Amino acid sequence: MTDQAAHTPTPSASAPAIDPALVDRLRGHVDALFPALQTDHEALVRIRSISADAYQQAFVVSCSEAVATLFREAGIDDIKLLRAPRPDGSPGAPAVVACKPAPPGAPTVMLYAHYDVQPPGEGWDTDPFTPTVINGRMYGRGSADDKVGIIAHLGALRALTAVGLFPDVGLTVFIEGEEEVGSPSFSNFLNKYRDNLQADVIVVADSANWAVGTPALTTSLRGVVEGSIDIDVLDHSVHAGLFGGPLIDAYTVACRLIATMHDADGTVAIDGLVTSPEPAIDYDQAKFRAEAGVLPDTQLAGTGSISGRLWAKPSLAVLGIDATPTEQVAGILTPHTRLTLQVRLAPGQSPAAASQAVAAHLAKHAPFGAKVTWTPKENGRGWAADSDSVGMAAARSAFAAAWGKDPVDIGIGGSIPFIADLLDAFPAASILVTGVEDPDSRAHGANESVDLGDLKNAVLAEALLLIQVAGTRKAGQTEQAELT
Repeated sequence: MTDQAAHTPTPSASAPAIDPALVDRLRGHVDALFPALQTDHEALVRIRSISADAYQQAFVVSCSEAVATLFREAGIDDIKLLRAPRPDGSPGAPAVVACKPAPPGAPTVMLYAHYDVQPPGEGWDTDPFTPTVINGRMYGRGSADDKVGIIAHLGALRALTAVGLFPDVGLTVFIEGEEEVGSPSFSNFLNKYRDNLQADVIVVADSANWAVGTPALTTSLRGVVEGSIDIDVLDHSVHAGLFGGPLIDAYTVACRLIATMHDADGTVAIDGLVTSPEPAIDYDQAKFRAEAGVLPDTQLAGTGSISGRLWAKPSLAVLGIDATPTEQVAGILTPHTRLTLQVRLAPGQSPAAASQAVAAHLAKHAPFGAKVTWTPKENGRGWAADSDSVGMAAARSAFAAAWGKDPVDIGIGGSIPFIADLLDAFPAASILVTGVEDPDSRAHGANESVDLGDLKNAVLAEALLLIQVAGTRKAGQTEQAELT
C-alpha cells in the first residue's frame, strides 16, 4: 500500500464534530495504559492458539479463557464461552461473547476479532511465539492477525473507563477462535446465538491500514473458492525408463493443467469469473513490489492498475501439491497427485458459480485425457460496504481525529467470508471493517509484526468511534424532535 494522496469520498451521512480537548484527554489515558496493554498483547502472542486440526487444540481453549479474563477485568460481567457445531457435527472452537446491555433506546455495537492464528511456518528471524519488539514493532505469530484486534477493543474500553466517559451504547464483544480455518461453525453459531449478537454497528477489527501512520477503512473484500484437484493418469506407478515417453506422469500433467488457468500476460483465464469496477485509488507499483518483496526480474501478472488487480479482479494460486520429496525420488512415473487451488473472487461474484466455472475449465482442459476431479471445500462471498452509512461517517471522523489525517477508503484482496453471514443475520447493521495491520505486517508469513504506534492510534480511534456512535444517535433524535 502507499502513502500517496488518497481517495476519501464525502458521505451523505454525518457525525458530530469531535472536541480536540477530548481527543487529547483520551490520548493521554491511552498512553498511560499502553504498557499494560502491550504486556497483555505479549501474553496472548505466547499462546500457540493454532486452529488447524493438526495442532493441539488445548491451546485454542486456553487462549479463549485468557481473552475472557481480559474483558472480565475490563468491567464486563456477562461473559460466556460459547460453541456451535461445525457442518460435520464436530464442535467448533469456543468463542468469547461479552455483553454490556444498551441503555433504553441506545444502539448496540459489536466488536469482533479472532484469537486463533496460522501455523508458524519457516523463515522467522525470532521465535514466532516469543513476542519481540524491534524498532517499534512487535514480532510474533498473531501479533497482527488478529490478536492485535483484541487489544484494540480492550484498550478502547479501558481508556473510556479511565476517562470516565463511557458512552451510551450497548456492547457485544465477539472474539472467535477458528477464523483462520474458515470459521466453519460461524453460520451455526449465528443461528444458535443470534439474540446474544444483535447489533446496530459491527466493528470487524481484522484488516489493514494504508501505510504506517495512515489509517484506512476497508470498503470491499474479495470472495474465495478453495478446493482440491485430483489428477490420475495410471492405476499404479511404473518404471520411468521402461514406460516413459508414451506416458506422462501426473506431476507433468498437473503443470500443464495449471498453465491453462492464466493467459500469457498472467490474467486469470477461467470463463465465468467476473470483474468489479476499477477502484478510485491506485497502489503505486514500485511500492507494491517493495512491500511484497518481489525479486528485481520478476514481472507482475495481469493488466490494469495494481489496486484493480488486487481488489476488483479474480486471482488464482496453487497453495499446495502432493509431490515426492526430491530426496525420496525412486525413478518412477507418478500415477496420482493432488493440488490445493484457491481462487479469490471479485466482490459480487457468486462462489457457487465460480466453483462451477473452475470445474468446467478443468474438465475442458484436462491434458491427455487425464482423470481430473475438482472437490470444492471452503468458499465465501465477497463484500462491498455502504460508504454513506452513519457508522462509516462516525468511523471516518474518529480515525481522522486519532491519526491526524483522513482515513483512506481501500479494498482488500483478501477475504472475510463470515461478513456475508453477518449481513444475512443483521441486514440493518452498519458493518465497519478496520484494522491495525500495515503493508509490513506479513500476516500468515514469517516475521509477522505490528507497529505499536499505529496500535495506540487504533485504540484511541475505537474509543472515539464508540463516542461518535452514541453522539450520532443523540443528534438524530434531536433532529427528529425538531422536525416534529
